[in-house]
Amino acid sequence: MITAAQQNDWFLHHLSQSAGDLPGRGLVWLNTHRKRARQSLPQLPALNREQEAWRYTSIEGLLQQRFIPASTDIGAFKTLDINPWLLSGLDAYRLVFVNGRCLPLPADFTDLPDDAVLSSLRNALSTHPEQLCNWFEQNGSRAENLFTTLNSALINDGMLLHIGKDVVLEKPIEILYLNLGRNHSLLVQPRNLVVLESGAGATLIERYVGGDPSSGFHNHLTEIQLSGGASLEHYRLQDENEGTHHLCTIFLSQYERSHYRGTHVSFGGRWARTDCHALLKQPGARCEVNGLYTVGDAQLNDFHLRVRHAAPGCTSREWFKGILHGKGRAVFDGHIIVDRDAQQSDAQLSNDNLMLTRSAEVDTKPQLEIYADDVKCSHGTTVGEIDPAQLFYLRSRGIDREKALTMLSLGFAAGISSEIRLAALREEVDRRLMQKVNG
Repeated sequence: MITAAQQNDWFLHHLSQSAGDLPGRGLVWLNTHRKRARQSLPQLPALNREQEAWRYTSIEGLLQQRFIPASTDIGAFKTLDINPWLLSGLDAYRLVFVNGRCLPLPADFTDLPDDAVLSSLRNALSTHPEQLCNWFEQNGSRAENLFTTLNSALINDGMLLHIGKDVVLEKPIEILYLNLGRNHSLLVQPRNLVVLESGAGATLIERYVGGDPSSGFHNHLTEIQLSGGASLEHYRLQDENEGTHHLCTIFLSQYERSHYRGTHVSFGGRWARTDCHALLKQPGARCEVNGLYTVGDAQLNDFHLRVRHAAPGCTSREWFKGILHGKGRAVFDGHIIVDRDAQQSDAQLSNDNLMLTRSAEVDTKPQLEIYADDVKCSHGTTVGEIDPAQLFYLRSRGIDREKALTMLSLGFAAGISSEIRLAALREEVDRRLMQKVNG
């Protein structure tokens, strides 16, 4: 079992490896933020099976590895052709991160509205330090566990998206995270900040891909704030190579009548986990989170949702589907909390899993924690196999077994993939899903 001492040793090793290569050293507020994160480590509990949120997700294999911090020297990648990894046929604003560092590619942001900022965090520390200072002063250090603390202590690069009042972006934003370890196990830690002011709107696509079979650890932290009436459509496609450890932690804060609509798709990684914390802070906020995951041999895919209704009249919808084959293992932990004052809350949580083999495993745990008495809440989960009658029907019409299984699996997943409104992204998800199921 993991001990606090083991956690501390692992943390201090990576802290010492990376601390000498951080931007913004002249910013007092940033140094204070990093220091607070480092000092919080001794108070953190060990992430072992005694912690409910980590009961089904062992980090022992991860802590046994030592990773190399990704270098800030990305000169070797400046001539890299990134077109093969981009979504074709999509007109979008783009940022590309290679090994966690923003690639200085020619970017056409000439039609970006004046009251909108899209930049690398590293660059924003020079160009918008006051804006970042205000944010970190208001929100404090993220030190919920070992991994968020490490990210906070070593803030280096990531994305800054700030959209002013009543500004709606007509084009989507595509953020590509490309990991090229080149036979090194790299520690990559992007830190994203997304702030939409009142009435603002945007579509954000994040894609995580690996260009070689190297192992590594992608420890990602994203903070999203939606002011009154703001709307964000957020897509995430995690499709890294099967030697990667991937952890993404999302903190979402929503104010009056704001709307978050997220679709999270996870196909890759040896060990992949997404933690999504949503706080509906003011009346009328609406949060929709959909997800699709596949796992095969030697893969673990883990989704943890914590949605808190802290104000009256808020709505949340969470619908996740998983397809498991081989000896793959999945974990789904969905937790909805309705505070005492959050009357007239409306929350629905569902998780469905399709088992293509008897050797696969899923641990699913939807939960409702309700302290108000005027609410409409429901939750449920299903785990099942392919319906033999459906399989027989297809085979009786001349379709071989493998193709029939693929067709039924794609049909099962269509409920989630059809929620993707961008044709280029939906086609990419369908293409990769077919490859995973056929494999």
